[in-house]
Amino acid sequence: MKEIPDADKQKSNDARARRLANLKPFKPGQSGNPAGRPKSITLSEAYRKQLAMIDEADPQKRTFAEVLAEQMIVKAKTGDVAALKEVADRVEGKARQTITLTTDRREQMERAIDRMMERAASDGHILTREEATAALAAYVPEASQLIH
Repeated sequence: MKEIPDADKQKSNDARARRLANLKPFKPGQSGNPAGRPKSITLSEAYRKQLAMIDEADPQKRTFAEVLAEQMIVKAKTGDVAALKEVADRVEGKARQTITLTTDRREQMERAIDRMMERAASDGHILTREEATAALAAYVPEASQLIH
């Protein structure tokens, strides 16, 4: 093995020390990016911006949103079921969907909740049935409707 002369060791240590001298670690609780991620316009924001603009081709100088809403109503009046459904969903809100669960599925959810509570207890934590149901519902949405 080739030994590095003391002068070369000193040079490499000095270079390393200079590189490290410019590093300033963040203090606890201090962010390296205080302004956060730069905000970019989302597609929804871009749509809202465009829909709020005046349609210069419209003789009444309405916004694009108003023109499009009128076009959708006209389509719905002619019997276009998709247009009618869209208008109803926007005005009335989407209809609730029912979830049918079998007894087996309910029992499976009950066992999962019981296991979660048992695991928490074995780790020295207390997990209520409501907390376990909420945690399970994060992964299986029908769990919150199933267990009440």
